[in-house]
Amino acid sequence: MFADRTNWDLTANPLSEALAEHKKLAKPLFDLTASNPTECGFEYDAGRILQSLASPEALSYRPDPKGLELSRRAVAKYYAEHDVTLDSEDVLLTTSTSEAYSFVFRLLCNPSDEVLAPVPSYPLFDFLADIQDVRLSPYPLLYDHNWQIDFYALERLITPRTRAVIVVHLNNPTGHFTKRDEMETLNTICSKHSLALIADEVFLDFSRDDKPSSFAANRNVLTFTLSGLSKIAGLPQLKAAWLVASGPAEIKTQAVARLEIIADTYLSMNAPVQLAMPSLLAERGYFQRQVAARIQKNLDELDRQLARQKSCSRLIVEGGWYAILRVPAAQTDEETAIKALKENGVYVHPGNFYGFPGGGFLVVSLITREDEFACGVARLLSSI
Repeated sequence: MFADRTNWDLTANPLSEALAEHKKLAKPLFDLTASNPTECGFEYDAGRILQSLASPEALSYRPDPKGLELSRRAVAKYYAEHDVTLDSEDVLLTTSTSEAYSFVFRLLCNPSDEVLAPVPSYPLFDFLADIQDVRLSPYPLLYDHNWQIDFYALERLITPRTRAVIVVHLNNPTGHFTKRDEMETLNTICSKHSLALIADEVFLDFSRDDKPSSFAANRNVLTFTLSGLSKIAGLPQLKAAWLVASGPAEIKTQAVARLEIIADTYLSMNAPVQLAMPSLLAERGYFQRQVAARIQKNLDELDRQLARQKSCSRLIVEGGWYAILRVPAAQTDEETAIKALKENGVYVHPGNFYGFPGGGFLVVSLITREDEFACGVARLLSSI
C-alpha cells in the first residue's frame, strides 16, 4: 500500500527508548541536546514581533511565486550586510530550508540521480533525498586540528548520475565553515563535472572569529544558497526561509524560471509572515548577541571542567551552536550516551547520530541554559 520511498525502519533506537523510559519515570533530566531557541531562555521582543505580524495588508491575497517583493528585498539587504550584492529577483521564499531543498532537488534531479552530502552532519538529508527519490552519497570531512573537506574522496564519488554537491556552511554540528580556498576547489570540481552547488547557510551568522563568505556571492557555477529565520533570528515557529540562485547568468536565469514554476505550484508562503520579514530580519541582532554570549559562557564552563580531568577533550569550535567531545572509545558512542542517561540523568547525542566515523565522540549543545549546561557537563564527565 505504501511507496518504497517511505520504507524506513521506524523502530525506536536504544537511546530513544532509554529517554522515553527516563521521562516516564519522571526522573530529573539534564538535556544537553537543546536545539529549539524558543525553549532556551532567550529574550524576544514579543511586542515588536507580534506587531509585525498584524499588518492589515495580510487581509489581501497577492500571490507571488517567488514571495512578496518587500520580503525578498529584505533578504537581499541581509546579504548586503554580508558583502553580497544580490538582485531580489534571484530570491525565492519558502516555508523552510527543507522545502527549499525539495525545490532544488526537483529542479536538478531525475529519480535515482545522486547528490553528494558531507559527513559528519545533521541527519536530515537522508530523509529529504528519499522523499524526492534522490540518492545521497556521503563525502567525508576530516579533522586535523580543524575540519576540512576531503576533496580527493569527494571527487572519487562523482558518477554520471551526480547532479550537485551540498555544503553546510557552517556545518551542524562540527561548526566548520568553508574557507575561500575550499570554495575555489569546489568551484573547480563542480565546473569540471557540470555539477551545481547547494549551500546550507542557516548557521552563517554564528561564526566565532572569522566572518565566513556567503555562497550567495558565488558566480562561477550554478549555486543555490539556503537560509531562513529559524536559526538567524531564532524563530523556527514562523516557518520562513529562502533560497538564492547565483552563478553564470544564462544557466541561473533558466534555473530561476523553473524554480518559479515549482514554487507557483505550491504557493506555500503565508502573507503575515512575509510582511513581517523586513522587521524580523532587522531585529535579528538582539537574538544573536544573546546566543553568542551564551555560547561563550558555556564554552568557558566546558573548558574549565575538561581541564580538571584527562580522559576527555573537545574539538575546535569555529562556530555554530554545538561542541564535540572526544571521549574514550571503550564502548560505542550510543552505549556511552545511554550510560550517562541511566546513571546520571544526562541526555547527550552520540557521534554516530551525525555520522562520525568510528567511536569516541559526543555532541553537546552550547545554547543549553547555563545552569543546566554546567550541571549536565559535570554529570556527563563523571559517568565517563
